[in-house]
Amino acid sequence: MTRVVSVASPLGPLLLAGEAALTHLRFPGDAPDPTWRSDSDAFPEARAQLRAYFAGDLTRFDLPLAPEGTPFQRRVWAALQAIPMGETATYKDIATAIGQPGATRAVGRANGANPLPILIPCHRVVAADRLGGFSGPPEIKRALLELEGAQRQPRLL
Repeated sequence: MTRVVSVASPLGPLLLAGEAALTHLRFPGDAPDPTWRSDSDAFPEARAQLRAYFAGDLTRFDLPLAPEGTPFQRRVWAALQAIPMGETATYKDIATAIGQPGATRAVGRANGANPLPILIPCHRVVAADRLGGFSGPPEIKRALLELEGAQRQPRLL
């Protein structure tokens, strides 16, 4: 059964859900799935790492993650995890990194479908000429990039 717990953040309460590994992180205002069971003791390490991240003391998460997605989406999400904190990459950079340089739009769709934002840093992907999309609200993307001190100019992977 999927367990869910809330963790406080500067963005508002985040929901963490999963079984043995995390499968979802939801932003403030996003409702939990009605089948999820509330468990205030769930995912203590994830909660600790998120607190450290927001305090500026953690630059890379080390957690068991189990996002559900297609093989293509999982390849994109793996590439996102290679973008260092404080840096950005373009959709084209990610498409090239996974060996499909023509798949820029598909990368954008996979980025937007990321069920574990922040932990799988889809906010670090920008369009070549603007901030670009994200799996959450644009104001949260801006806040996360500012928290990380990211330059909006894309940097190649």
